[in-house]
Amino acid sequence: MTVSEARPRGGRLPRLARRAQLLDAARQVFVAVGYHAAAMDDIADRAGVSKPVLYQHFPSKLELYLALLDATCDGLVDAVRAALASTTDNQQRVAATMRAYLDFVSDEDGTFRLVFESDLTGEPAVRERVDRVAHQCADAIADVIQEDAGVPREQALLLAAGLAGTAQVTARWWLSSEGAIGRDEATRLLTTLAWRGIRGFPRAE
Repeated sequence: MTVSEARPRGGRLPRLARRAQLLDAARQVFVAVGYHAAAMDDIADRAGVSKPVLYQHFPSKLELYLALLDATCDGLVDAVRAALASTTDNQQRVAATMRAYLDFVSDEDGTFRLVFESDLTGEPAVRERVDRVAHQCADAIADVIQEDAGVPREQALLLAAGLAGTAQVTARWWLSSEGAIGRDEATRLLTTLAWRGIRGFPRAE
């Protein structure tokens, strides 16, 4: 379905269901053309609603974009936290975390672009959310490093930021390679790289 294609206009939906429908339509349009080229008319058409219905839920294009960005950021943070909580084996934690980033960027909906490749990072509200998701992921990783290795908090945060940054940048690089390396192999390589570094900070007795 292209950006210009619209869904048939339907009947009334419960408010939460309508909101989810509008966010899905907005995701498709924003991912396809970016914030600046997206039009509320296009989003309303894609959702199969009138523009007044769209504005009832989201009074402006920016508010709609921010709502979608919030949901996307929360999804990445939740995935990282789930990966860290999935095992007590730290090498497997590293693998699960790297896999979480690879899964995030390869999701077919493409919403990772709103977090990592937004054309609206000059907007303070967008910049704040992008920075916040980076800090929340680093905080979650730092909690494990601090608890297990017994290093001071600031050191744990620095190490965590390094791991998260490696995962993010490499995941995007991997996606751009268009299947040159499979996801399992990419996870293995990233895990090997990260684990050889972080295991230099062994569990504190």
